[in-house]
Amino acid sequence: MQDVEHHCLSQEFPELKERIHEMKMSNAHFKKMHDEYTELSKQIENMITEVTPASNTTEETLKTQRVHLKDQLYGMLTA
Repeated sequence: MQDVEHHCLSQEFPELKERIHEMKMSNAHFKKMHDEYTELSKQIENMITEVTPASNTTEETLKTQRVHLKDQLYGMLTA
């Protein structure tokens, strides 16, 4: 079994942990995107650990979606 790197947003940006919490509480759009990011991360982790069988293409597609979401979330956090 492969070691899985967790991609929790507050682990990705530890310096923004408080800001992430504030934004989740006060901005519905940010919270929705954050929830989507978290769900994508869980799906990808399950594919990597083979809990959920998936093709490499599917896994890569989800990883690309997660990167785009992370970029958008980071933009909102630092705006």
